Amino acid sequence: MVVAAAQGSPAQNPPHAYPVMAPLSQYLMADRDAEIALARSAAPKSISGDATVLVLGPHGYVTAVKGKNGFVCLVDRAWTAQFDFPEFWNPRLRGPMCLNPPAARSILPMTFKRTELALAGRSKDQIMGDIKAALASKAFPPLEPGAMCYMMSKQGYLNDEAGHWVPHLMFYTPLGTNWGADLPGSPVMLNPQFHGLPEPIDEFMIPTDKWSDGTPAPSM
Repeated sequence: MVVAAAQGSPAQNPPHAYPVMAPLSQYLMADRDAEIALARSAAPKSISGDATVLVLGPHGYVTAVKGKNGFVCLVDRAWTAQFDFPEFWNPRLRGPMCLNPPAARSILPMTFKRTELALAGRSKDQIMGDIKAALASKAFPPLEPGAMCYMMSKQGYLNDEAGHWVPHLMFYTPLGTNWGADLPGSPVMLNPQFHGLPEPIDEFMIPTDKWSDGTPAPSM
């Protein structure tokens, strides 16, 4: 569910802003097989090969492949980023991710809701208000311990500055968890995606040295 890179990355000063949603067709991928392959590229084949794969349709995500290991792979879009992200409506963003079973059960519902609202034509402010209302009414399941996902695709496009950035793992924790993120020498970064604004979740990222296909990845 992340498309914005961590704080301190070049993504904090993107060259372009996207004030409103582009035409829906720009967010969809016409080639269904290409979207399936892109989604699977988020994680090593040993994981993504048996995962459920979702693709984005005009009204939300739909199941393209039914898996058997509990993981769910999909290609995230820009509207799941933090609400003050200048590229919130960037139609070029494609974030392949593969969520483990706890994340699929407790993180994906928020992705589905944001996507539903975006595709319904809601503005950024309206989406934030609707998410706050859903949280207040406890419409989302509680965050499950151990929720994480893989973002190790070299084909993704996470923002206009970083491109596909670096392969990394993401871990979801309750708001205020201390992992020593962003301290000198720490490999852990705190992503600004949720950070309590409004979802009460922290999202930590740890870069890896290989892409999902096993080839070496550049350092940050």
